[in-house]
Amino acid sequence: MNSEIYRETILEHYANPVNAGDIPDADATARDFNPSCGDVVEIQAKFSDGIVKDIKFRGEGCAISQSSVDILLGIVKNKTIAEVENFTTEDFLEILGIELSPLRLKCALLGLNTLKTAVHTYLTRV
Repeated sequence: MNSEIYRETILEHYANPVNAGDIPDADATARDFNPSCGDVVEIQAKFSDGIVKDIKFRGEGCAISQSSVDILLGIVKNKTIAEVENFTTEDFLEILGIELSPLRLKCALLGLNTLKTAVHTYLTRV
């Protein structure tokens, strides 16, 4: 992906996130932050028959952290819990299609780490 398309995609998801919001009756909620830059992400998920039926986030932070989580949630919605558990850092970075500095890598992966925590929280309750 060329850098201009990357910039446009990140800025579009940052300005108009598709998966931002709340799920009042969420089955799992997880919150994490990046102490390096202060980014915060909270993910709320609703599951049915082993599938991610609804998933939303709230957060504050840089365009990379907030856009990455928005993109990620669009990918995992309607996936099975097993697919989410098996979704790797490498898978996500390949989808993002960009190279990131170590600091920006933490920003981009904040949502994935929070998602994994939410799934784990759900599985320990069922």
